[in-house]
Amino acid sequence: MESLLTALRAAADPTRIRLLALCARGDLTVSELVRILGQSQPRISRHLKLLTEAGLLDRYREGSWVFHRLAANGSGGVANSLTSLLPEDDETLTLDLRRLAQVKQDRARAAADYFAKNAARWDRLRSLHVDDSEVERALEALLTLRSTDRLLDVGTGTGRMLELFCPRVASAVGVDLSHEMLAMARSNLDKANLGNVTVRQGNMYQLPFPAQSFDVVTIHQVLHFADEPALAVSEAARVLRPDGRLLIVDFAPHDVESLRTDHEHRRLGFSGDEVKAWFTASHLETREVVHLPGDPLTVTIWLGRKIDQEPYPNPAQEKEQGLHQ
Repeated sequence: MESLLTALRAAADPTRIRLLALCARGDLTVSELVRILGQSQPRISRHLKLLTEAGLLDRYREGSWVFHRLAANGSGGVANSLTSLLPEDDETLTLDLRRLAQVKQDRARAAADYFAKNAARWDRLRSLHVDDSEVERALEALLTLRSTDRLLDVGTGTGRMLELFCPRVASAVGVDLSHEMLAMARSNLDKANLGNVTVRQGNMYQLPFPAQSFDVVTIHQVLHFADEPALAVSEAARVLRPDGRLLIVDFAPHDVESLRTDHEHRRLGFSGDEVKAWFTASHLETREVVHLPGDPLTVTIWLGRKIDQEPYPNPAQEKEQGLHQ
């Protein structure tokens, strides 16, 4: 009862209820909220602090930016209930939402500019392997999802895996180190009008989540950039719940050396034995392996299931501790 009363007291302010209404529609920075509400940065920050402390908002940092959205757990349900009661014809809220739409349009324009400058690199890579739509059809056929599942997409990039799977799960999170890629993902997810998804900055070797947080983890065309792909797989397994599934999409071994020089690939594909060894070391059993031949690259999909019942520590932290000993 006390936590409920704390949440209600925090929300009982005109500006704070407007902030909840806005953050219910996606991740927003302090500067974006300042622009929408037309209030000073210190005042908006103070309101956000109160809402966060009351458990109504989640707050997370991405470089020098700080994003806010409705809390996923705890008093997040209270926030959802309160925002659902707000009248759709309220003049102040209508103006807020109009300004929010402009913020999202500006995001989309910035993302489009970034993609236009870099599109040639992606187009060159796509021409070397099977069509993306064929890969996505195979993924949808291979991965059975439940409406109660919580999904994590590691190295989310433009957010395509989130777009593909979000309609079939309860909630989803995408992580990526690149601020530019996260901006593109947010723009794409805004266009898709997906309310059960968020993206945030994160390191695939040290995911910002407790053990056993997700039912499904996807790693789509990411591991060939990794210095230590086995460590990334182990960290993905750490955040999987018992019987959770890990889906990896990457290239089979190849000799296209230009991908190292032109696209910064660290690895030229992975063999089935190599990935299976990573799975075994991370308490995963290999359930399915699908090869989709292209010219000259073959896309391979590996599906693993977590069989370990016990949580275990972050492997990157273990490695760092070993170096200090």
